[in-house]
Amino acid sequence: MQFLTSVALVVREYDEAIDFYTRCLGFTLVEDTPLGGGKRWVRVRPSGGGTVLLLARAATPDQAARVGDQTGGRVFLFLHTDDFLRDYHAMQARGVRFAEAPRDEPYGTVAVFLDLYGNRWDLIQPRTAPVGP
Repeated sequence: MQFLTSVALVVREYDEAIDFYTRCLGFTLVEDTPLGGGKRWVRVRPSGGGTVLLLARAATPDQAARVGDQTGGRVFLFLHTDDFLRDYHAMQARGVRFAEAPRDEPYGTVAVFLDLYGNRWDLIQPRTAPVGP
């Protein structure tokens, strides 16, 4: 059996990233362990559980150049919710920037938002499967 436990996200600074992910997105700080030399093992997770984000501070000029553009401008991560409007309005109230208005797609209600560095995310409330044969 295999499953994805963590995804590394290159950030500019640990504390500003922790603040954004916990305060603006409502994630839980799972771990913040000093590793020496200014390096830390910082993990955050959505409130409902799931895959952990490892917040990895850029340590080289090449890594710093990737902060905010880890996927060449494509949506990078997909945050599912059980109540789109609740989370959309709460995130807006906490300063999260949305790149578009919410829209309905065959797979659910979705809107693209930007993290503090400009990485693109989808906030999605998936459609429920119809009941019956």
